[in-house]
Parts: sequence; structure tokens; C-alpha cells
Amino acid sequence: MAIQIIKNPIKKTELIKIASEVFGDIVKAVVDVKQEIMAVGGELHADEEVLLMEKEKSEREYTWGINLYPGKSNDDFIEFDSMINLKPHYGNRSRDVESSEIREKIRSVVKKLIVE
Repeated sequence: MAIQIIKNPIKKTELIKIASEVFGDIVKAVVDVKQEIMAVGGELHADEEVLLMEKEKSEREYTWGINLYPGKSNDDFIEFDSMINLKPHYGNRSRDVESSEIREKIRSVVKKLIVE
């Protein structure tokens, strides 16, 4: 499946379809918290991040890798884990998203773009 850039809301059922075509129960996603868009459907967060940078002029400071589990809900729906989150220059020194403020912004963008 080709990576899709999500700017307008999609249904969770579409996310389930994307998951089934790549990993089964998980969708890798990169969220641009500044532009409030995201890329989904790639095998690697890095590929999604590059696509956002090339097509949408996203900046690395604002792109964060997450995993979405469309079969789960609430806190289990989003996992904040990606190699692209290693950003020591921006104060993030792990694969996790360490800033609670950025985590909330990611949640907000995902909630806006993935609807029931």
C-alpha cells in the first residue's frame, strides 16, 4: 500500500483496512503537529516523514512517529514509539515522545483526523 497523507478526517474503518494491508493490527503514522496532518500506511516511519517533508514541507522538529492500533481504544489506540522521535537537538532523547505537551498535541491531531 502506498503511503497516504491525511489532511481531512477518515473513518476508523479505513484505518483498519490500511492496517490489514501492511501489518495486520497496527498502522505506522507520522504526525506533523504544526500543520495538523499525518502520513499513514508506510512500512517505516522514516519513509512517511520524508514524504511529509517533500510533499507538505513538514519540518523535522514537528514530525513525530506513532503506532495506531485501530482495534483498540482510549490510551491503547496510540503508541508513542519510533526511531524518528530521537531528536536530541529538540530535547527528545528516546524513541518515546517525552513531552506531555507534544503528546497531547499528537492526540488532538489524531482525534481530529481519525473519526468513528
